Amino acid sequence: MNISERIIKCEAGPEAEGVRLDLFLSGRFTYNSRSRWQEAVSDGLILVNGSRCRSSRLMRAGDVVAFTPEFDEPEVDPSFNIIYRDEHILIVDKSGNLPCHPAGAYFKNTLWHLLRTSYGNVSIVNRLDRETSGLTIAAFSSEAAKRFSALFDSGEIIKKYTALVFGKFENEVDAEGFLVQDLSSEVRKKRRFMRTVAAGTAGAEYCRTFLRPMKTDGKISLVEAVPFTGRLHQIRATLFSLGFPLLGDKLYGPDDGIYLRFINDSMTDKDRALLMLKRQALHAKYLEFIHPFSGEKCIFESSFPSDLILS
Repeated sequence: MNISERIIKCEAGPEAEGVRLDLFLSGRFTYNSRSRWQEAVSDGLILVNGSRCRSSRLMRAGDVVAFTPEFDEPEVDPSFNIIYRDEHILIVDKSGNLPCHPAGAYFKNTLWHLLRTSYGNVSIVNRLDRETSGLTIAAFSSEAAKRFSALFDSGEIIKKYTALVFGKFENEVDAEGFLVQDLSSEVRKKRRFMRTVAAGTAGAEYCRTFLRPMKTDGKISLVEAVPFTGRLHQIRATLFSLGFPLLGDKLYGPDDGIYLRFINDSMTDKDRALLMLKRQALHAKYLEFIHPFSGEKCIFESSFPSDLILS
């Protein structure tokens, strides 16, 4: 069966008039939640009258909705280790090719789904990028998730990362400033770190990351990153903006055109050689906090992964 034969089409009746697209889909096709349908719409997997649109689009009688109900999810590395477990949380050490949460083309091939399959109804507290390996926390209850989220928000959980970057990184840097949209990039979600921004700059978010050199051969450096805030792409965007892009980073690496070719499945051998690694060289290596239930001091560490070690 080819892809075109698997496409489902349905015509909206009079009862759908004025109903939001996401509500129409979750009511008509109940095997997915409303949020899951919203993700599918956002990722362009749902067409209305042959065109992409928003979840908030109001349906009209006669609209034709088309989508592929089942598709093969991209392959991932599903490996993870549980390095700590109590009645409230799991401390998980995940691989560098595993999404944390369902989004886009990923649902079953996510850490969230794998944990729920093995450990029941858990929720992931701190989200790591798909290509970032290392430590994350999963909670067994909403109360545990709430308490640990509060610790992250207040900065009471110490996080440390290690990164491999291009360039000779020699000095400690206290990178305090703002993350803003990188208007020079064709990729809308790409961000840039700036020490200062003009008042009222749209979308500017305060951030701070302490960066410490660990080792360098003059061309590549191993850097420790300690984020004091938890912004989207904070470490990657900060290092890139300081002139030290991560090895393997398709978006914040030496050429963000690689990212555009990556999402179109058209990366070249030259792209791969330029990146040097198959995935972004960022590893969440350390967590330290006072357990909000027991009051005990907890420290967890993860070894630097073998797939980031250059031969």
